[in-house]
Amino acid sequence: MVGGCFAVNNIELQITIHNGEVSGNSYHYFDINNYVKKKFTGSYDSALKKIYLQEAIVTTYKIPQQCQVCIKRYELSYSGNTSDEALKGDWSSVISPDYPACETGTIKLSRVRESAFKEIPEILVDTGQIRLDFYDNGEIDGDSISVRINDRIVLSHKKLTAEPITTYVTVDLNNKFQEVEMIAENLGTIPPNTALLVITAGKKRYELFMSSTSQKSAKVRFLYEK
Repeated sequence: MVGGCFAVNNIELQITIHNGEVSGNSYHYFDINNYVKKKFTGSYDSALKKIYLQEAIVTTYKIPQQCQVCIKRYELSYSGNTSDEALKGDWSSVISPDYPACETGTIKLSRVRESAFKEIPEILVDTGQIRLDFYDNGEIDGDSISVRINDRIVLSHKKLTAEPITTYVTVDLNNKFQEVEMIAENLGTIPPNTALLVITAGKKRYELFMSSTSQKSAKVRFLYEK
């Protein structure tokens, strides 16, 4: 890819096809912490085995300051069998007043079993303030955590117990992306450091089991969608 944002430019397309109509998400990324996520729509011609996609809404992005988001259109041909499936073709730039033009190019994508982003849950919300309650998951063994929201420490060296450690995050039209990161400050007597995170967003409630070590933190991302 000429002129890409990253030293290595990866593309992941998460495709759903129903009655010839196509929808899904695209990721242009270096790794799970440097990426652009967009929604796309399109169509599938079963006779020609060709898929036509156009990116539209930019859901969120985390990219270096010098990088720019661009919107792509794909024309891809399907080939393969149950063990080796691929999409191959071209992309071109979608002219937009909000984003610069992309370099055009060719691409070949191979099907993978799991998304590169499977380890970080993404929750779509439109409720404004969200409550986060952290509990020790299982036996209380002295685990302590710190919590960052968009790289800002909001909880520091808090011990996990049966009572919640509570913080809040705002996700709205002016705050469309919030990344919550749980950092293990120690591993307690029973590694790794595990927590139950209860999320209350308006009338909706979610439960996530988060596990972190001294080498790897646990994350969840909240995205605004009206």
